[in-house]
Amino acid sequence: MSALILITSVIFALQVTAVTPLSASTSSQHIENQQQATAEGLLTAAADSGALERTLLFWGDSDDDGDDEFRGATNEEYYTAGYPPTEFGRMLETTFGDQSVAANVYVRYHTDGGGERRQRLFYQGEPSDNAATATQLVTLYDDAVLYDDADGDEVAEPTDSETQINENNFYAEDIDGTDSGVYTVLRVEVVVWRM
Repeated sequence: MSALILITSVIFALQVTAVTPLSASTSSQHIENQQQATAEGLLTAAADSGALERTLLFWGDSDDDGDDEFRGATNEEYYTAGYPPTEFGRMLETTFGDQSVAANVYVRYHTDGGGERRQRLFYQGEPSDNAATATQLVTLYDDAVLYDDADGDEVAEPTDSETQINENNFYAEDIDGTDSGVYTVLRVEVVVWRM
């Protein structure tokens, strides 16, 4: 009798449990939505604190090879071996590093000719098909200066006023060329996915 009750319970449980073809993708979509919301929150917090702008301006010839790059970049232009050595980099690592979530950070900007270019900031590989993207606009003004970490404390400090950004020392061009006060508007994209 108890065997019959057990078998009946198992059959009932199997009938009640609905497994549909969309179950896995619905779960995957939920994870993507969470990752996107987390990346959006990270970008908003970094923009509000100024950490994002300081990282975008953390540019120059830090290895004295005559080429400008993100300072301390591991592949001569952008970070690959570790997170950027800035407050924004620490925010990225804290948010995604221990969660088995990979991230790429791109900076998009317009050129004088009306085109668009992309500069990598941080790269951890090719995103999966389930990657989520968050974006944040950052306006740089004509009086913005480059940043450096001259004392090695992993805090980006402004360089002197002689290093105001211009088309000779910065990756993005002055888009308006007038005295509007705006140098350019950068679109920062964070792409995240499960490793």
